[in-house]
Amino acid sequence: MNAYQKEQLDALRMIRQILKGLSGSEFSFLKMEIADYITFRADVAVFMEKHFQEICTEKCYYSKLSACCSKDGIIAFFADVVINALSAANDDLDRLEFAIQNPANAFKCIFLSETGCLWKVKPIVCEMFLCDEAENRAFKDGPETRKQWEAYKELKKDYTWPDKPVLFEKLESLFIEKGCSSTLMYIHNSPGLMRIKKNRDK
Repeated sequence: MNAYQKEQLDALRMIRQILKGLSGSEFSFLKMEIADYITFRADVAVFMEKHFQEICTEKCYYSKLSACCSKDGIIAFFADVVINALSAANDDLDRLEFAIQNPANAFKCIFLSETGCLWKVKPIVCEMFLCDEAENRAFKDGPETRKQWEAYKELKKDYTWPDKPVLFEKLESLFIEKGCSSTLMYIHNSPGLMRIKKNRDK
């Protein structure tokens, strides 16, 4: 395994171990914490399927030209891994662990199987990525579609952008309190995001 695979596998295993040791009430608390975000993601998924599924399947999946599923290029936040682990069955997570260690395609994302992405709730970077061509084709006939997309991008910040306390920061903090440390804890480790957090408290 390379360094990218190792950090992904370490984070997933660490989170699974912590979740396994939680009481029923602690687990329910975490599920409630992410409930609003899951609703947001469901809304975005419906939007993406309606406006982009045909475009992206044609341009990227069938043609194999995709840049969005590049090898070792997916930025997954620690909170992404937590949310997915809370939302997926153990068998799903077992398959994900296997895929990380045994990628189906040596030149593509380690999470991408022959039947698609193995995440139950994909990393937000993946879900919200659109290439210029996809945007231009989807938005050419209706400004309302573009307006809705811009609104979703603003809503994304309410969960991920730490200019105020946000869900992704809170999930990192909760697992840090449980003794976890991961290179995927960008909100606590990235100099840029730490600077944003520092500025909000001035």
